[in-house]
Amino acid sequence: MIQFDNFQKFGKDSLDAAMTSFGAFSRGVQSAAVETADYVKRSFEQGSSTVEKLASARTLDTAVAIQGEYVRTAFEGFVSQATKMGELAAATAKESYAPVEGLVAKARTA
Repeated sequence: MIQFDNFQKFGKDSLDAAMTSFGAFSRGVQSAAVETADYVKRSFEQGSSTVEKLASARTLDTAVAIQGEYVRTAFEGFVSQATKMGELAAATAKESYAPVEGLVAKARTA
């Protein structure tokens, strides 16, 4: 009977670890969705503002300068967002794996 009890405890621990891992993963995905929505909103507002500036440009030089500034800031924003999303993905993976890692460590010692 002792082995059945150990097996039952391991099953319960596995389920607990899976649920904790799923919760961490869900929070990470939700954070990524919020970050993405914010980035899209900022990008749209920046693009709209640039179009308005371009429409009011009087010379070709001014239009080129406005466009150049837009490209520079859009690229910087993209790089910043990509870095942020990469860090978020790494943190989510680490947090999601932690419960499973603890379970594997227990299984090795048993």
